[in-house]
Amino acid sequence: MPPDTNNLSKTLTTEDDRILDLALRPASLEEYIGQERVKQNLAILMAAAQQRQEPLEHILIHGPSGLGKTTLALIIAQQMGSNLKITSGAALEKAGDLGSILTGLNDGDFLFIDEVHRLNHSVEEMLYPAMENFKLDIVIGKGNTAKTLQIQIPRFTLIAATTKIAALSNPFRSRFGVNYKLDFYQSDEIEKIVDRSAKLLGIPAQPEAIKTIAASARFTPRIANRLLKRVRDYAQVKNQPLDRTLSNEALTLLDIDQLGLEAVDRRILEIIIDKFSGGPVGLKTVAAMIGEDEDTIADVHEPYLLRLGFITRTSRGRMATSDGAKHIGRELKTETTRPLF
Repeated sequence: MPPDTNNLSKTLTTEDDRILDLALRPASLEEYIGQERVKQNLAILMAAAQQRQEPLEHILIHGPSGLGKTTLALIIAQQMGSNLKITSGAALEKAGDLGSILTGLNDGDFLFIDEVHRLNHSVEEMLYPAMENFKLDIVIGKGNTAKTLQIQIPRFTLIAATTKIAALSNPFRSRFGVNYKLDFYQSDEIEKIVDRSAKLLGIPAQPEAIKTIAASARFTPRIANRLLKRVRDYAQVKNQPLDRTLSNEALTLLDIDQLGLEAVDRRILEIIIDKFSGGPVGLKTVAAMIGEDEDTIADVHEPYLLRLGFITRTSRGRMATSDGAKHIGRELKTETTRPLF
């Protein structure tokens, strides 16, 4: 079954795409575009640790998907000259899974856990002594005969990434020495990323084509690179230069408009405006009418619509704004104002 090209923000990449994504990843903080404050703090953190010849403190990176959390982890390990072991919270189902990984590390190595909020509670608790004292507490036996055995493990640095920092427990969050939040990128930063990726892929893209692709990338590098590759495919098949006209044609074929809204995004606006006169309407109702999961709407589609100012969240539900209505060719009978926050 072919991938759902109408929802590039959550479509799984092909193996070729994964290989290309690795090739497009920056190898140093200097090559990493955007997130300037995070980069400055990381540079100081790494330089100080290298001067003291100590491992880095444990690092927590959070923010929406596709902003470069994994890339930052790879850069940190590379610039510190250490190995990086990558896993995910969902993959660590049992305490033994974590134990086998930690005992296989060397001093100074990094462990990167993506989507760390999905860790099993027993695995999370096993991480506490490992992060603080570099020891594993292993329980042998059950009941009155149970004994606790402590095993010394290498001095490692945990880099944890999450899209839902609120889902982490306070005891877990407090064990990280530093906490970095990645924000959505600015338009000029996305343009630089698309331009860099086009050069790395050997795509002769005109500046207006770069701007067009960047404008539809939802302020997210991962989506920007994915769109670039799909537009490249279109240009290759059409045997035409990659200019603004061809970029617009390719994006229209993917059902993505000039602001990066996909079919589901526009459908959300249409339901709120056409069926509920601009709202308010509950998330469950919107999800049921669209046929999408509530979490998908809340985590994938709503953040971008909120950032554009096309919808607002209120205590009574979701409401569309006049800007959102105008974008899809509608007009609200009453003005919906944005909440102050």
